[in-house]
Amino acid sequence: MTLPVLKYKTIEEYLAFEDEADGKHEYYQGEIFNMAGGTIDHNRVVRNTLTAIDQFLKDKTCQVYPSDLKVYIEANSLYTYPDISIICDAPEFYAERKDTILNPAVIIEVLSPGTKDYDRGGKFVLYRQIPSLQEYVLISSMGYSCERFKRQANNQWILTEVKLPTEKIAVETIGFETMLTELYRNVNFTEGENQDNLHPVKQ
Repeated sequence: MTLPVLKYKTIEEYLAFEDEADGKHEYYQGEIFNMAGGTIDHNRVVRNTLTAIDQFLKDKTCQVYPSDLKVYIEANSLYTYPDISIICDAPEFYAERKDTILNPAVIIEVLSPGTKDYDRGGKFVLYRQIPSLQEYVLISSMGYSCERFKRQANNQWILTEVKLPTEKIAVETIGFETMLTELYRNVNFTEGENQDNLHPVKQ
């Protein structure tokens, strides 16, 4: 990610900007970044995953939320919109804002060509500083692939990969399991744009 030349913003300034903005923006250490919308394959994977987990969690304690719910990480100032968040305790809100949580138990990101490196690398480093986070799941929108990172008692993260359509994926924290093909229902793998979905907003 290139470092932009811009005026650094406080969190309060970012929130005021975001409340009036048309699209979504990520905030990190005083910088504000555009978050472009995903392609149709990306959105199909998000929809299928969200629907399957929501149906599974019916009448259970944990709840699943789409990307309109923001996550704020106090340890490093990241303010972002995961594709899918799962909360298993009472929601903890930042500054009493009902659109921003502090305590996701599971975060799921759907990978696109322009965000896959960031989601696997720098963003995962930042996500690991969420005390409540137990699992981080990455689902590709470009082919059959799911990577699941599970936090261990020693604070290490163990990776499990699923790449065959006939295999099952699991989200251990909530006891969820489904065939990989269920997440790719009606997905044609036509997403070909190799552009960065995160770029700075000049202020």
